Amino acid sequence: MAPATGLGAAFVADGHRVTIVANSEYEALVTGAGCSIAPITAPITPPSGTVGARGVRAHLATLRTYMDQAATAALAAAVGAEAVLTNAISPYGHDIAEHLGVPSAEALLQPSQPSAAYPPMIASGTDLGRVGNRMAGHLAQQVRTPYDPARQRVRSELGLPPESRRAAQRRRRSQGLPIHHGISPAVLPRPDDWPAELTLDGFWWPHEPDDWAPPPSLLEFLDAGPAPVVVTLGSIPTSSATARAVADALTATKARAVLQGEDLRQVAEHLGSPDILHVGEVPHSWLLPRAAVVVHQAGAGITSATLRAGIPSVTLPVHTDQPFWARRLVALDAGTEPIPAKDADGGRLAAAITTALSSRQLRDGAHAVRDALRGENSTLPLQSWLRRLAVTS
Repeated sequence: MAPATGLGAAFVADGHRVTIVANSEYEALVTGAGCSIAPITAPITPPSGTVGARGVRAHLATLRTYMDQAATAALAAAVGAEAVLTNAISPYGHDIAEHLGVPSAEALLQPSQPSAAYPPMIASGTDLGRVGNRMAGHLAQQVRTPYDPARQRVRSELGLPPESRRAAQRRRRSQGLPIHHGISPAVLPRPDDWPAELTLDGFWWPHEPDDWAPPPSLLEFLDAGPAPVVVTLGSIPTSSATARAVADALTATKARAVLQGEDLRQVAEHLGSPDILHVGEVPHSWLLPRAAVVVHQAGAGITSATLRAGIPSVTLPVHTDQPFWARRLVALDAGTEPIPAKDADGGRLAAAITTALSSRQLRDGAHAVRDALRGENSTLPLQSWLRRLAVTS
């Protein structure tokens, strides 16, 4: 969600009114960028403790509820809109735009077009080769998703004729619907089988509040010794096994470390070391350039943030697009070989951290990507699209 605030702030600077459909917990971030929020209050993860088949069912049910509420929020927010931007899990935005008679475009943080260059992001754990990737990508487009019921409801409520997701994708593709990716071509070279309407705009960076200041305890910690390892594992709950692997790896390496996120608070308290500091919300644009290595799950946002900072990564991918980004880091000489979170243990993680701390190759690779990203103006393509709409309307 955070990259949307960077786009939103750029649109606001151009004189547009912007509403972002987002979890209510992000209200301060959204409004701080000059945008309005259409809040989603439903959780995106199920209650902890659900495992096995029951856990999968609970997860899918939670996602369906979340996406249905998101669709309701989008319906209310879009009244009077001049254009609608959608992401990978909100295709009903196109249906809303169709009803309003306004243009729409996709703004994606992961590639979704079937391609020989990558497997489908819903299950990116294994690169299947050029033929396998393309076949799997097309098959993935036929799988029923948690947002399909929400999309069908939106079309029904708006009086639009029934239309399958596949039929809608074919129709919009034939119309040349713009599909923008907040991805740098320095990180993902443009696939040779992409149609012309797909663009790589560069990473969309989160809006940074002007009044943020680092807590004194963090400044004191950073000043007290060498650059630390930063461990930040995202918003999805961290398993107890992964938390234990982090604790064991930090004990084995004796590395100074900053642990970010509520799930890692207990790790810091358990270790009880003056060389370990737990922090809450700290902008990655400020924190990561002060790190020596970043341990993360390889989501799109944190991957791009580490590359922007020029810092080597140690990755613990869990699901969906995370294995894909972890492999991209290896290909760029900016990350160690991924350790799937389910297979993580203290020994493997400690070895990877030690390698990342000592490898000149990884540091040079991360620096090379950092330097390539500096010249990109990633919000300009979508700003230009909106400006052209204003001229022609």
